[in-house]
Amino acid sequence: MMASACVSRALRKAASAGRSRHFASGDLKKTLVHAEHVADGGKMVDFAGYSMPVQYTKVDAPHTLSIIDSTKWTRESASLFDVSHMCSIRWTGKDAFDFVERVTTADVKGLDVMRGTLSVIPNETGGIIDDTMVTKCHSKEHGEHVYQVVNAGCAPKDLKHFEEQLGKFGGDVKMEVLWDSRGLYALQGPKAVAIVEKLAGKDLSKVSFGESLWLNLLGAECLVSRCGYTGEDGVEIFVPEEAAVKVWSALKNMPEVKLAALGARDALRLEAGLCLYGHDIDETITPIEAGLTWVIGKSRRDPKAKNPFIGAEPILAQIADKSLVKKLRVGLMQPAGPPAREGATIETPEGQHVGVVTSGTMSPILRKNVAIGYVDKPFNKMGTPLQVVVRGRAFPATTVKMPFVPTKYFKA
Repeated sequence: MMASACVSRALRKAASAGRSRHFASGDLKKTLVHAEHVADGGKMVDFAGYSMPVQYTKVDAPHTLSIIDSTKWTRESASLFDVSHMCSIRWTGKDAFDFVERVTTADVKGLDVMRGTLSVIPNETGGIIDDTMVTKCHSKEHGEHVYQVVNAGCAPKDLKHFEEQLGKFGGDVKMEVLWDSRGLYALQGPKAVAIVEKLAGKDLSKVSFGESLWLNLLGAECLVSRCGYTGEDGVEIFVPEEAAVKVWSALKNMPEVKLAALGARDALRLEAGLCLYGHDIDETITPIEAGLTWVIGKSRRDPKAKNPFIGAEPILAQIADKSLVKKLRVGLMQPAGPPAREGATIETPEGQHVGVVTSGTMSPILRKNVAIGYVDKPFNKMGTPLQVVVRGRAFPATTVKMPFVPTKYFKA
């Protein structure tokens, strides 16, 4: 119950434009499998302007699980998430790679074909407009191109930013927005890949986490990426509109699969130590402060580069001179007390304010309170005794290494 309550509070602030509010109303957008969510007992909420399930609650229905049990099921078997509300963009044209390298920190040219990476879209001051997945893709129709996915709540400002930068760039680049015309499903957990292999009749043992391929699923050509937001092995499947319901139903009806929703997804990503935009990262936080230095490709770190990414100067300065970084994202473990909520103060045992919690819950797997927050240096060092203030009371906490639950990303 405590984990459910904390997740619900987190979802209420889920990204600057992606708020979760009560039950969905008729003016919200709907994904292609919205009717399936309702039929399966999805408790629908407003999330980033979409009617999305936060949990499945229909009495005696096959997919009804608590958020705690849904989290456990994902880590033990396979869970199916509808993430079609997220926005996809296809970049084509001879200058497409250069443009995407201008607006993100990704080393697109250095990626192998059909390989993706997490990246960020930085602003001029080095803050994060959004986090994003960038894949160097190839298809029969478009040849080599970039396939990008951005957060639903950030998509309007992301697209506006891209349009503004296209006007300044002036090269041969075409931006094609693919949003509500395709399904996007995340199948996550240790049994996820075997399920896709069975459905596609293909062996995926040579496909590593971060790699993508085209698979025929029930007659539909689908882009399948071995990736996810749970810390588990799994895939994200981009399905053409005409096959969206059919593929969803086939996956859902596999005996190893349970439907999962926003509540479990938030608990899973927090256990994996992953950032949620609008909570753990935003336009005031740099990737260095967020512990995301690795998303800046090594080839992108040359301050004299001909095509520097936006915000390169302040970000590269922080990489070169660590004294410019005053705070860092850390993991916190609480041995007792209620979970530290977003906004909770982080103090030294003597009561000195040294940081703030950005995400927190009771871990369904560890059965312990965990949190993510920003702590001033040098109090960010692992094993530092601190305290969090919850409901006016201080409770002991210790900085720990993330992820809280070990990740299981597959490498062929």
